[in-house]
Amino acid sequence: MRAGVTVGALFDEAAEGYDRARRQLVPPFDDFYGTAVESIPHERDEVIRVLDLGAGTGLLSALVARAFPRARITLVDVSPEMLGVARRRFADEPERFELRVVDYAREPLPGEYEVVVSALSIHHLGGTGKRELFRKIYGVLCDGGVFVNVDQVLGSTPEIEACYREAWLRQVRERGVGEEVLAAALARMEEDQMSTLEEQKAWLEEAGFRQVDCPYKNYSFAVYGGRKRV
Repeated sequence: MRAGVTVGALFDEAAEGYDRARRQLVPPFDDFYGTAVESIPHERDEVIRVLDLGAGTGLLSALVARAFPRARITLVDVSPEMLGVARRRFADEPERFELRVVDYAREPLPGEYEVVVSALSIHHLGGTGKRELFRKIYGVLCDGGVFVNVDQVLGSTPEIEACYREAWLRQVRERGVGEEVLAAALARMEEDQMSTLEEQKAWLEEAGFRQVDCPYKNYSFAVYGGRKRV
C-alpha cells in the first residue's frame, strides 16, 4: 500500500467505478452474490432488519432489498465516498435505508437485526479482528438471527492459495479486465489479510453461532455464516 494511504482512502478513490469493476473482478459474481441472498432464511414479504457491514456502494444491499421489499437496511462503511454512491443508489427510498460512516472493526455495531450480511470486506481484518467482529455480530443479532458473509478466503495450503490466485488472474484477464483496473485491484488487495475457511468457521462457532455452513465456494470466493442460538 502507498505510504500514508489508508484502506478507506483506497476505496474512496475507487468508489465511482467500483460497481463497474465488480462483475469483472469477481468471475462467479451471479452465483456468489445470488447464493448470499438465497441464504437469508426469511419469507420474501417479511419485515426484517438487515445490517450490511462494509457496505461500500450498496451493491449487496440493493440485491437484498430487491429480494426482500419490506426489509429495512442499515449500511455501514469506513468510506464516506462509497456511502455517497450508495446514497444516490437508494435516493428513491430513503426511508428503507440508513447509511452510517462506521469503522466496524473499532467501533460498536448499531442496533439489533434479524440478518447481518457483508460482502468482500471482512478479509481486510486479521485473524484477531475477525474473531472479535464475529462476537460483535453475534451480539447485535436477535435470537435465531443469521449472519451471511460473502467473501474471499485463503487457501488451506500455500500451494492451494497459489492455485486460487493463478485461476483468478486468468479468469479476470479472460473477461477483459484492463491492466489499469487490475493494477488498482491488486493495490487494494495488498491490504488483504485473508484467513482460511476452516479458521473462520471455527471462530464463528467460538462466538456462539450454530449451523455454521458454507453453501458456496469457488476457489477463494466463499459464502459462509451461521445462526445465533435461540
